[in-house]
Amino acid sequence: MIRRISFWDQVKRTFNRAAEFTSYDPDLLKQIRECNSVYHVNFPLRRDDGTIDVIGAWRVEHSHHKLPTKGGIRFSMTVNQDEVMALAALMTYKCAIVDVPHGGAKGGIRISRPRYSDAELERITRRYTYELVRKDFIGPGVDVPAPDFGTGPREMAWIADTYGALAQDKLYSLACVTGKPVGQGGIRGRVEATGRGIFFGVREACTVGEDMNGLGLSPGLEGKTVVVQGLGNVGYHAAKFLQEGGAVLVGLAEYEGAIHNPKGLDLEQVVAHRRKTGSILDFPGAENIIPSSRALELPCDILVPAALENQITRENVPRIQAKIIAEGANGPTTVDAEETLTSMGTLVIPDVYLNAGGVTVSYFEWLKNLSHVRFGRMEKRFDEDIHKGLATALERMTGQRLSPKEAAHLASGPGEESLVNSGLEETMMTAYHEIRETRNRLDRRVDLRTAAFINAINKLAVTYESLGIWP
Repeated sequence: MIRRISFWDQVKRTFNRAAEFTSYDPDLLKQIRECNSVYHVNFPLRRDDGTIDVIGAWRVEHSHHKLPTKGGIRFSMTVNQDEVMALAALMTYKCAIVDVPHGGAKGGIRISRPRYSDAELERITRRYTYELVRKDFIGPGVDVPAPDFGTGPREMAWIADTYGALAQDKLYSLACVTGKPVGQGGIRGRVEATGRGIFFGVREACTVGEDMNGLGLSPGLEGKTVVVQGLGNVGYHAAKFLQEGGAVLVGLAEYEGAIHNPKGLDLEQVVAHRRKTGSILDFPGAENIIPSSRALELPCDILVPAALENQITRENVPRIQAKIIAEGANGPTTVDAEETLTSMGTLVIPDVYLNAGGVTVSYFEWLKNLSHVRFGRMEKRFDEDIHKGLATALERMTGQRLSPKEAAHLASGPGEESLVNSGLEETMMTAYHEIRETRNRLDRRVDLRTAAFINAINKLAVTYESLGIWP
């Protein structure tokens, strides 16, 4: 019998390991570590055929040091209190690491999506929202959910609509949830934000010559081989941007199996093949790998586990060949496995930093909803006029004419998506070097994950101490 690994215990072990490198009051550290509020609810669902299901759901608010709390909602049969508590805690640390002024939260509904019709899913989502409203676990200044595994813009739109119907303050009701469709208060760039953030983080790590030389790799992303586990929203976009950035995609894994081609896979062709056949298996020119977990053991420079937690464990870690583990999912590597990877010289770019792209852009969406102004609306034309003037001056000084395409590119002002991506890029670049600086300051006695947690603890402690509770 396989012993179940407690995700919550894994997070606390990592926190405790990082806390040893700080000098804060143990009671303060306990306050930072533990979950503040846990809400578990069961409610009935009348199915389309008239039968009744009892649906179990959770919402956990880990830290109220800054409001609102923030975290996704997942629909999965794996959802349980242990998992939701762990994910809520990771959200607190993640927000602190990338300087997003939110506490951490997480939600989940224990269902298997394929078993329910769209109408049933809508009733489940709206009833869950009602339960959150009833217990004051949702609101623009209270707790702001977002998409996660098994949910997307449609479910977020249902949540926003339900909350808006129940809320007394209608003006800011759209800010109760992020990840909405653009036409319903969402923001451009949110869907691909987590995957794009993974790309920015991996790219930044690969620019550090000292670290790459230690791995036997050349600096830069160009030519590095990549295996991605998971072709959901996060995995797909991570693979897409890494491939566009010059990496070679040699392996892809999904629940039905995995495929491998050391010469490279065309992501869009694989997606088209899966859409046509229902599976990534039997893709022309690629080797089938079953079970899909064996893809984690393929030779590659960069492995991106972007599925679920506890994928790299003490059982399979000796067979991991990647030199860089880029954690796209939450908690894909157990503590024991990471200790082995570190001893092997593998660079693990931790989830608590690397998949923060989603919450970063969700923060931008929340700001947009509160301000009621689209990013770029006020400055886009002004910037274009300045750029056109500069282009005209450049042509006059040089006697050369820009092509229409060059002139249009130079003159264009930033739109919402450009500003969002720029803000995300700056966030991921800055946070990576802050983490690396902490690791180096401690003479590399800690890995990047521990360094990231130390940074989070320091930022959280400053907030709590400013309240005058702890000296």
